[in-house]
Amino acid sequence: MNELAKRVLFALVGAPLTIALIYLGGWVLATALGIIAALGAWELYRMTRNAGNEPMDTAGIVIAACVPVLVHATYIGVFRITITVAVLILLALTGGVIWARGTSRKPLVSLALTVIGTAYPSLVAYMYPIRYHDYAVGATAGTVLLMFPIILTWSTDTGAYFVGRAMGRHKLIPSVSPAKTVEGAIGGVLFAVIAAWLYMMFLLKPLAQLAMLPVGLTVFAIIISIVAQTGDLAESLFKRDAGVKDSSALLPGHGGILDR
Repeated sequence: MNELAKRVLFALVGAPLTIALIYLGGWVLATALGIIAALGAWELYRMTRNAGNEPMDTAGIVIAACVPVLVHATYIGVFRITITVAVLILLALTGGVIWARGTSRKPLVSLALTVIGTAYPSLVAYMYPIRYHDYAVGATAGTVLLMFPIILTWSTDTGAYFVGRAMGRHKLIPSVSPAKTVEGAIGGVLFAVIAAWLYMMFLLKPLAQLAMLPVGLTVFAIIISIVAQTGDLAESLFKRDAGVKDSSALLPGHGGILDR
C-alpha cells in the first residue's frame, strides 16, 4: 500500500474519532489531549537523543501530559493554572538537572531541551479553551468552532501536497525541506481560503450561529495556513537536526504526532 492510500485510510478513521473526542469534551478531551502531548514530548525527546543529547525525558513527558488535564481542572474550578505554577515547574527542573545530569552531561542543554520538549507539544492544550469558548454555546457549536482551524490546517496540507506534486517547480526552503515548493505553499493557502468560506457557509453559521466578515474570514484563513506551514517547516528543521525522516511511525502514512 502506497503512502497516499495509508494517509487517506488513516484520515477516514482519525477524522471521525477526532470529532467524537471534541464533541464529548470535558475530561475525555483533556485526557486525549494529555496523551497527544505526552506522545509529542516522547517523539521530540527521541529525536534529540538521536542527535546525541540527554533531555530529562520522564519529567518532561509527565509534565506535558498534565498540562491539558490542568487546563480542564481550571475550567471546572478544581485548580487554577497561574504563572507561579509554571515558575515552580521550571525551578524544579532546574534543580533536578543537578542530580540528573551533573557537570559532565551538558546540564544546560539538557534543561533547555526538557523545557522546550514539554512546552511545544503541550500547546495542544489550547484546543480546550477553544472548545469551550464563550461564544460557542453547546457541544455542537464548540465542536464546530474547534474544528474550524483544524480543517483549515488539513486543507492547507492537502492543497500543498497536491498542488506541489502537480505544479511544483520552485523549491521553498530546500535546506530545510527539499520536497516543499513555492507553488505548493500557495496552493495550501488557496485551499485554506476556499475551505474557510465553505466551512462558514455550511457549518459555522448553521450549526454554531457564528460568522466572520468576508475580509476577516479570508485573512484568518491565510494566517492559519501560513502558521500551519511554518510549523511544518519548523518540525522539518527539528527532524533534520536530529537526522530522522519522521518524528515517529505512530500514525500510518502520516509519520508521528509532531508531524501532524
